[in-house]
Amino acid sequence: MRLGRVSGTVHATVKDAQLTGRALLLVDVTDGAGKVLEPARIAVDTCGAGVGDVVMITEGSAARMPTGMAGAPVDAAIIAVIDGVSVEQ
Repeated sequence: MRLGRVSGTVHATVKDAQLTGRALLLVDVTDGAGKVLEPARIAVDTCGAGVGDVVMITEGSAARMPTGMAGAPVDAAIIAVIDGVSVEQ
């Protein structure tokens, strides 16, 4: 699992049928302090996240485990909206 911040939305008129009705969001993978490590990953939203939200994403085969995603052509999924992160210095 990885931490990220939603930076935008992705719109696709033509897509795989299993993605119909699913929000596609642009997520910047971050560290605990919010520094961007990997910009602009597309993830399927499974929790109602929005732009600016800090989220937890899962990638690879684990991204197809959330409800309704089995067999879908998904490489990254948002599985939680994070309320806060505490980093010890």
